[in-house]
Amino acid sequence: MSEQNHKLQETVTGRGEDVLVVRNLVKRYGSFTAVNGISFTVGSREIFGILGPNGAGKTTTLEAIETLRPIDDGEVLLCGIDVRRDPRAVKRVIGVQLQSSSFFDKLSLVELLTLFGDLYGRTVDPLALLDEVELRDKASSYVNALSGGQKQRFSIAAALVNDPAVLFLDEPTTGLDPQARRHLWGVVRRIRSEGKTVVLTTHSMDEAEELCDRVAIMDAGTIVALAPPQELVRQLLAGGFTKERVHHQANLEDVFLSLTGHSLREE
Repeated sequence: MSEQNHKLQETVTGRGEDVLVVRNLVKRYGSFTAVNGISFTVGSREIFGILGPNGAGKTTTLEAIETLRPIDDGEVLLCGIDVRRDPRAVKRVIGVQLQSSSFFDKLSLVELLTLFGDLYGRTVDPLALLDEVELRDKASSYVNALSGGQKQRFSIAAALVNDPAVLFLDEPTTGLDPQARRHLWGVVRRIRSEGKTVVLTTHSMDEAEELCDRVAIMDAGTIVALAPPQELVRQLLAGGFTKERVHHQANLEDVFLSLTGHSLREE
């Protein structure tokens, strides 16, 4: 374990309202250690981001917390539940949106959400869930008739069926155009405003800056930085970092949205 990662772990103390506590999490695949003793906490109603290059261990970390992969060492507590000891109880309090999801292609959105509710032993209001992600007008549609952004939003609706305390999103806006991406950001913010905690992975730095209260940056299975995005930028600048390019008040995405509008282009 690196000295830097060890120092980061020493700062993880828990804040009373933490709904997720990860201590010294380790996940191995044979002789390869994908997640190497990481620790962090996530507070109630926080949007927490996990960033890192491909192969950094982001998705493996989420899958271990979500009980989708066994934990080799360490401790994870979610809403006070020990993930290793009681994975079934964990599944009742989390919602998971994966990078790619498959659904029955001969059931409508309403029928799918009703089915998922039945699997949890819950009676759900599918139209209310579709309202949550602004898809009521697609209630009778099949998933394969949805646009990319609509599919991502429906995946989130499906993850909300059991009214989870913590929602996990794995690269939720990958492949979306700027309008759909920013629209989904609004969905995530609204979900947080209703009392839920959100943990997400992303490759998009502007997404992390826009959405996340704090981010953990991973590399080679360890956490190399953990703080609010603005604090990490401040630390970098305080260390003497400068850009060769002049910083502008707008970027190409701003130009694109200014010219084409912010409204969604969905069929």
